[in-house]
Amino acid sequence: MSEVVLKVGKKGEIYTSKELREKTGIRPGGLVRAVVEGRKLIIEAIPGIEDLIKEPVVELTPEEAERLSEEIQREEGVYG
Repeated sequence: MSEVVLKVGKKGEIYTSKELREKTGIRPGGLVRAVVEGRKLIIEAIPGIEDLIKEPVVELTPEEAERLSEEIQREEGVYG
C-alpha cells in the first residue's frame, strides 16, 4: 500500500495525479465507489464495460470451441 497527499479544492474536489489515476483505473467521465469508514474515505474505480471486455473471460482453442459447440447442440437436440 502506498500513501500520497492530495489537494482539496474550494468546493471539496479532490485532485489526483495522472500516475495515481492510471494505477487505480480512474478515468475522466468514469465512476468511482466511495466508502466511509469512520473518518476514512476509500475511493475505488468502478470498471467500465471497455475495461471488462479487454480481458478474455475464457481462452479456447478452435478445437475446444468446436467441441463445446457440438456438445451444446447435442444437448439441445440440434446436432446428430
